[in-house]
Amino acid sequence: MASPDLAATYAALILADEGLEITSEKIVELTTAAGAPVEPIWATLLAKALEGKDIKDMLTNVGAGGASVAVAAAPAAGGAAAAAEEKAEEKKEEEKEESDDDMGFGLFD
Repeated sequence: MASPDLAATYAALILADEGLEITSEKIVELTTAAGAPVEPIWATLLAKALEGKDIKDMLTNVGAGGASVAVAAAPAAGGAAAAAEEKAEEKKEEEKEESDDDMGFGLFD
């Protein structure tokens, strides 16, 4: 048997798939009919969290939020962004090399 939070999530997905508005009453009705009743407070919280959101769009763009912004920004910035990124990488590499010298001894001393 599914846990109540999982049952409520499935109910919300069913409602979104059918193109219906996701409300707490509908979530409670679906979960009760499925034999996995959910307390109305949890259905209300889930319905409010999903209010005004396109569930189908959220499912098709899972994991694309941060990467698409970075990829879209790179061509717009041109070569300047690439040059700045290379300088930052070089600086990190130099810092790593210098950190061994800070200890006062080498690995084979």
